This record gives sequence, structure tokens and C-alpha cells, in this order.
Amino acid sequence: MTKKRVLSCIQPTGEIHIGNYFGAIKNWVDIQDKYDCVYGVVDLHAMTMPYDPKVLQDNTVQMFIDLIACGIDPAKSVLFVQSLVPQHTELTWIFSCVTSYGELSRMTQFKDKSDQLEESGGKKGFVSAGLFTYPVLQAADILIYKASFVPVGKDQEQHLELSRNIAVRFNKQFGDFFPE
Repeated sequence: MTKKRVLSCIQPTGEIHIGNYFGAIKNWVDIQDKYDCVYGVVDLHAMTMPYDPKVLQDNTVQMFIDLIACGIDPAKSVLFVQSLVPQHTELTWIFSCVTSYGELSRMTQFKDKSDQLEESGGKKGFVSAGLFTYPVLQAADILIYKASFVPVGKDQEQHLELSRNIAVRFNKQFGDFFPE
């Protein structure tokens, strides 16, 4: 019997804290034997908000090490750094060509984060196109691994639904490839 695939990712925006550990990472460790698990350190997602390149690079390496130290076993699960897998960005481009501007403009997380950036003013007031297209990158992250389960927080449910819509549209246009 083939195990169902689970995909879950974490942004390297700082050190692992107790909320990360009990809210996600402990569960990741616990399900490694039951599911085909794919875990990612999504550094490209972290670039959608203002960041220091050196700090992001250091945080990415440290997050990878910390996940292994917490019990993620590379012999049982796939553990990747998003920017080191070029297929994520390549599939993002393809998916961006089957995703409408209207769909992306309705994403509430983009509205919330861009409002935060604008309110902060100055350099931090810059709202990037990357923040706008973040959900397409997330869809690529999910669909490239053909995950059956993608545990997300409430703030990501809208992006998960967009991922399903992208899969449906892609499959309709190019053939049945991605699971809905």
C-alpha cells in the first residue's frame, strides 16, 4: 500500500520557538513513519517581505539544521530548501500563466500584508510583486510534490483553495497531471 504524501513548509524568518515546535514540527516528526513526508524551508517565501539577505541565508541554514535536530529524519522524509530546487520557480512561472490577476487580487493575506507595509512607511512601505504572486509559488510548492495533505494555518486556507483552482485549470488545459 502506498503511503499518502504530506507536504509542510516553514519560513526561515527567525529561530524555531515553542509555538513552531508544538504547532508543527513535533507533528512532522510524529508522522514520518505513517506518511510519505516532504518538508521544506521556504526561503523564497520569506523574500516577499523586507529582509536582510545575509540574515535570511543564515536563518535558512540554521532552520535546516534545527529541523534535523528536532527529529526530522532525512532517511524517512524529504527535507529541502526551496531556493535550491529550481523546479519550484519554473513551475511558478507556468502556473502564473494560468492564474488570473483577479484571483490574486482577492487574496486577503496580500491585502493585509501590503497594508502593514504601507502603514510602516519608508523603505518598508514597498509592496513587491513577489508578495502579490506568493500564492502561485505556494501552489507550485504543493503541486510539484503531488501532496495529498497540506496542513496549513487559517491564514493560508485561501491560498490552498487557489492551489486547487490552479490544478483544475492546468489539468483541463494540458491533461490530467496534478491532484486536486
